[in-house]
Amino acid sequence: MIRYGAALALAAVVAAACSGSGDSTVTLYTSVTQATVDAVVAGYEADNPGTDVAVFRAPTGEVAARLEADRRSGAATADVVWLSDPLSMYQYRADGILLAWDPQQAAALPEDLVSGSFWGTRILHLVLVVPAGNPAAVEAWQDLTRPDLAAAIPDPRFAGSAFAALGYFGLEPGFGMDFFAAVRAAGAVQVNSPGDVVTGVAEGRYDAGLTLEFSARTAADKGSPIEVVWPAPAAIAVTSPIAVLAAAEPADAARDFVEHVLSPAGQAAIGESGWTPVRDDAPGPRPPAGASVAYPDWSRIWQEQSGLLDAYAGIFDE
Repeated sequence: MIRYGAALALAAVVAAACSGSGDSTVTLYTSVTQATVDAVVAGYEADNPGTDVAVFRAPTGEVAARLEADRRSGAATADVVWLSDPLSMYQYRADGILLAWDPQQAAALPEDLVSGSFWGTRILHLVLVVPAGNPAAVEAWQDLTRPDLAAAIPDPRFAGSAFAALGYFGLEPGFGMDFFAAVRAAGAVQVNSPGDVVTGVAEGRYDAGLTLEFSARTAADKGSPIEVVWPAPAAIAVTSPIAVLAAAEPADAARDFVEHVLSPAGQAAIGESGWTPVRDDAPGPRPPAGASVAYPDWSRIWQEQSGLLDAYAGIFDE
């Protein structure tokens, strides 16, 4: 399983029920943004006054480390895991630690977001960010290989979304690792995170960069002098999966929480927090008309992750 090095500072939050004395507790380990978690948990607890949700929130690598530490010590572990990309879920499924079941609400999800043990909850879009007005006329991913542009990309060894880009480009015909070699040869700078790309473009250090649409849109809404480009041939979609652990106790409450996240109410809370929900009947931000979106083959990416990372390091660590 990939470890996203140099993790951000750990944040652990315990969300208690309004009464502070629920009949049961669901323990959630997650890397999802705080505002989204807060909104979804608040809705669930309001609908289930007998159940509290205890939340441990941290970057993906630290969530994985916490799960492993729990396993080694024999301590009580998470009941539900909600992550920002699917990669770790494939490993957890292979390790046999996920509960196989069939949520009722999963019937409303797109087929490719449904698994026997984890399900997509929201969609993160990888796009290009440019200065307001797009003075360099950036339109496509291939523009990152232009030597006349100062470009930036996030490190896939640090950020899960950046690894999604590595997996997609590395395995996609017409791109491959030659694409990253061309990006590097053109002088692109590697930074830690998608947020660092947004900041660098806003400060005028870069003419373009790969980032999360959410990060760029949020910054632009706050007055940052940047804009989003939905690139050709397609933006890259990253699904944010949720799963119940096989050892969940009480399992019924853990399953109920997942049902809530996938329900119209849970999906609406996700949309209102700024992310694209996976249900078509839930409100939330969507790609603009005419934008194309590609979904990476996460099963293949999981199988080939070591080779992808080694090839990337050979290009950017020279």
